[in-house]
Amino acid sequence: KNMITGTSQADCAVLIVAAGTGEFEAGISKNGQTREHALLAFTLGVKQLIVGVNKMDSSEPPYSEARYEEIKKEVSSYIKKIGYNPAAVAFVPISGWHGDNMLEPSTNMPWFKGWKIERK
Repeated sequence: KNMITGTSQADCAVLIVAAGTGEFEAGISKNGQTREHALLAFTLGVKQLIVGVNKMDSSEPPYSEARYEEIKKEVSSYIKKIGYNPAAVAFVPISGWHGDNMLEPSTNMPWFKGWKIERK
């Protein structure tokens, strides 16, 4: 209910997905919350989407570029099916717990050079 109320007035949505083993897979599964929230945002008219790949410190190994790329690929595939253009969506690997890439670039993820998005 709260998700719908807030989203119906939003210009942009930030979709947070967990990078932890099993957590991401649960969220992106057929009835997962990641899918549900992305679909709700699109259905309610939110045109701009940012995806935060959280808990990068919990990936195996920690701060894994391969895990980030795997999640980015899976999420891109799903959001494309519901109507978003993945090239126009910013993806950012983060760790909310440690503050990585929250306010400034993280030394734990030197491979991340910033998001690359297509503008209209």
